[in-house]
Amino acid sequence: MSNPDSFINEVTEELRRDRMVGYLRRYGWIAVLLVVLVVGGAAWNEWRKASDRASAQAFGDAVLTALENDDSAGRIQALAQIDATGAQQGVINLLSAGELFETDRAAALAALRAASEDDALTDSYRQLAALKYVIAGGDDVPLAERETILAGLAQPGRPFRPLALEQTALLQLEQGNPERTIEILADLLSQSDVSDALERRATQLIIALGGDPAAN
Repeated sequence: MSNPDSFINEVTEELRRDRMVGYLRRYGWIAVLLVVLVVGGAAWNEWRKASDRASAQAFGDAVLTALENDDSAGRIQALAQIDATGAQQGVINLLSAGELFETDRAAALAALRAASEDDALTDSYRQLAALKYVIAGGDDVPLAERETILAGLAQPGRPFRPLALEQTALLQLEQGNPERTIEILADLLSQSDVSDALERRATQLIIALGGDPAAN
């Protein structure tokens, strides 16, 4: 390679280095910022996970401590003092409702209804609260409201469908519709996820109403 060519190459390489240094001076902060964001984001994510775990553990400990009270009034008071939001408050409502039935039926039903309408709770918890609201409420809950709630709970794929069908059958019997009651109970017995106890209750009621469980 001739000296002129070597000189040109050296100059070109120098210009490239100068240009790269210029780019780093001008845009290097972007790379640094990206690194900071990635590292900071990972640290924040780990901190959030640890914080969530600690919060859940503290909530669980508080609930267990509240339920260790010897009397229902003490458990209710202790549960009410737990600092809870979102889904945790829904769980508190469910637990409180079970205790309140001994002392304040109206408050218990209100707690169950609140839990059944709490979007922060998972769907299964809301459905459980709604089912308990219907069963425990009885005549205190208007018939039309019970029918509407049970119709939703009895939809295919719902986790409490068998129990909802049983309650729907009992509502039909309450209204003096034994034939419709038998039809619903037959549908109940055809489900694959019916417990032995529920199957016995449904079978016994069909027989008591003059039906034949084997014919359905």
